[in-house]
Amino acid sequence: MKRIGIVANFTKPAAADAVSRLAEYWVGRGVTVTSADDVPGGLERMISSAPVAGADLVFALGGDGTMLRAVRLMGDQQAPVVGVNLGGLGFLTTVTVDRLEPALSLLERGQYGISKRVILRCTIRRAQTGEVSEYHALNDFAMGWGETTRVATLEVAVNGEAVTSYVCDGLIVSTPTGSTGHSLSAGGPIVHPGCNVMIVNPICPHTLSNRPLILSADSVVEVQVGDTPKRLLFSADGQQHERVAEGDCLTVKKSVRTAHIVFLESTRYFALLRHKLHWRGSSV
Repeated sequence: MKRIGIVANFTKPAAADAVSRLAEYWVGRGVTVTSADDVPGGLERMISSAPVAGADLVFALGGDGTMLRAVRLMGDQQAPVVGVNLGGLGFLTTVTVDRLEPALSLLERGQYGISKRVILRCTIRRAQTGEVSEYHALNDFAMGWGETTRVATLEVAVNGEAVTSYVCDGLIVSTPTGSTGHSLSAGGPIVHPGCNVMIVNPICPHTLSNRPLILSADSVVEVQVGDTPKRLLFSADGQQHERVAEGDCLTVKKSVRTAHIVFLESTRYFALLRHKLHWRGSSV
């Protein structure tokens, strides 16, 4: 490794110290360390500001939101990303801050694995202007809410075949990685991240028989905004936002990008679920 990239949530109290420890470790081994953000005073001697795209390995220090931001900042140049948990749930993070140095030693020796994760791509075509915008998400795309609590009608089709008209508060299209996020809160299933699928989950549908759909990740999902008394809020991974209105069309499909999430030998998916979700009988 020649260059390490850092994406850190410096609002976390432990972030500056963890970044300092990480930088000292790699700089002492002749590795260049860069940060996507300005670093606190005193760290400039070890860390320079530069985009994380192009780094050999990227560290995301914070929580899942920081991991999602790191993946977004890398764009088409998806390097392996290591999550260092500085608090919160941390489904995507691998390393705890109290075990940082042992983890760095394992990484240096190449004793780690890579979990390849599906990334979704969404294009939004505006009904009034024809303008097209594009987003990518490791977790999910969500749309709904708005200026009132009144419901919206969303026309959903898969691979050109009409599915149904959801009368609902909103809709989530999620990856397996994102199944433990917003979709889970809306009653969606937990899907193992190794599955090549996507989840379509209506938020508070007004027909009780409507349930989440699990589709092949090679599917093309089209969502046409139907009758709605409000402009809906669209979000990609909860970090990029815009409004969509009646007549706008969203198309979601698997991206050519793939996220590469680093896991260590001690990482176990179901142990993580037991611990994070406080499942009964958990001994972890």
